[in-house]
Amino acid sequence: MDRKTNRREKEYEEKHSNSEGCDADKDYKTSLITLNVGGYLYITQKQTLTKYPDSLLEGVINGKIMCPLDTDGHYFIDRDGLLFRHILNFLRNGELLLPEGFRENQLLAQEAEFFQLKVLSDAVKSRWEKEQLACRETTFLEITDSHDRSQGLRIFCNAPDFIAKIKSRIVLVSKSRLDGFPEEFAVSSNIIQFKYFIKSENGTRLVLKEDNTFVCTLETLKFEAIMMALKCGFRLLTSLDCSKGSIVHSDALHFIK
Repeated sequence: MDRKTNRREKEYEEKHSNSEGCDADKDYKTSLITLNVGGYLYITQKQTLTKYPDSLLEGVINGKIMCPLDTDGHYFIDRDGLLFRHILNFLRNGELLLPEGFRENQLLAQEAEFFQLKVLSDAVKSRWEKEQLACRETTFLEITDSHDRSQGLRIFCNAPDFIAKIKSRIVLVSKSRLDGFPEEFAVSSNIIQFKYFIKSENGTRLVLKEDNTFVCTLETLKFEAIMMALKCGFRLLTSLDCSKGSIVHSDALHFIK
């Protein structure tokens, strides 16, 4: 009798457990939503689409707003399918993250307004205004070499992205010998300074990321900054003194773009 009872209890527990598992799996599947936006299919969670109350997507998912279905039964929204990925990323991350070189701010702002996402619309417009302002401003670059061990090479630019390019182009690699090694430090997002170091000391070197060329002089570092400036469209304003020998030996170089 006890054996039969135990068996029945075990069968009931297994059946109940399987039933709970099926319900959980069913709930998970129903939380996934497929959207057809301009012919592009996006699969995401219900909680992502309903993150912002009173948005169009929240209204559609919660049945407040009628939305047509495609032939497969997915919600169909007749908008820019490619741009919708930025809308979805904003809903996922809670902030505006766009790829480098993105130039469709106006279109994205329109999409944000259509989907009734005011926070996103404001963020896109603010980004666009900053870009417009930056285009109207003259970009100024100054490269100075004070020949002072405490200061060394100083690179100033009112465009932080150019400073970031300089930093990513040149890296310090030999940390085994710090004495006399060029110590780089950023004063602000617009300035980098490299302390002077002695050419003859062993172990003092820089490596250039693209071609792995090892160099040992501050002049070479200055030359890299000058070449990068010219490649990025800067124009040299400094009038060179012939007695200096070359552009690299000039104490101060000024560029504009």
